[in-house]
This record gives sequence, C-alpha cells and structure tokens, in this order.
Amino acid sequence: MNSDDDQLAAPRRILLDTNAFLWAVQEPDKLEDTAREAIEDPDTEVYISSAVAWEIAIKHGKGNLPLPLAPLMYVPSRMKALGFIDLPITQEHALAVSLLPAIHADPFDRIMIAQTQVEGLAFVTRDARVLTYPINTIRA
Repeated sequence: MNSDDDQLAAPRRILLDTNAFLWAVQEPDKLEDTAREAIEDPDTEVYISSAVAWEIAIKHGKGNLPLPLAPLMYVPSRMKALGFIDLPITQEHALAVSLLPAIHADPFDRIMIAQTQVEGLAFVTRDARVLTYPINTIRA
C-alpha cells in the first residue's frame, strides 16, 4: 500500500471500557501493548461512553474509587487532555442491548457492547466475558 492509500484509510475507532479508560489516564503501563499503542496513535479516534462516566460516578460515590478530583471534573478534564471523544447513550444503543446474548449481566458492559456494535467500533477491555461477544475487541 502506498502513502496515498494510507491517507485515504479511515481512522481506527475504539471504545474504552471503564478500566481501560482509568488505566489510560492513570497507569498506561497496565494496558497491553496493542491497546496502549492504539490509544496513543494520533490516527485513532478514542471514544468514551457515557456509561463510563456513570460507572465512575457511582463507584466514586460509594467510596470504591478514589480520584484526585470529583468525577464531575475528573472525567471531562482527562478526556479533553487526552483528546478522547464523548459517546452519549442513544435510544438505538439502549434498544440494541435486547439483541445481545446473555453472556454478561453487567449493565455498563452491556450498553458499551451494544454501542460497539451500533457504531462499528472496536471495544478495548480485559473482561473475559466481554471478549466472548461477537464484536471487534482489543485486549486491554
């Protein structure tokens, strides 16, 4: 493939699960090399689901996730600093959950799996159950 073809190629589009987002922000060395390279590649569009913000807010509120700032400031500031793109949850995403096999019960993961399918993204996760879904994944 020549360089003209490279310029025409669509950017890689990935969605990070909550752990992958936190690792990318706080401890990128915890990520597998393939995931870290994809996230750090300037040609990759990195999406963060509203479900990630929601899960972080809940865990922080319960005292299970210490953060240097309140989630209201932490998540958007880190997303902006790293150039990550917000992916809101739409009605189409919510309804697509009904089509998923019952492999995983976690509602945060299920909505992100549905978003991955609907939006044609690759899902960055280390969750073994998620990795069994028929979606494009990158092991976090």
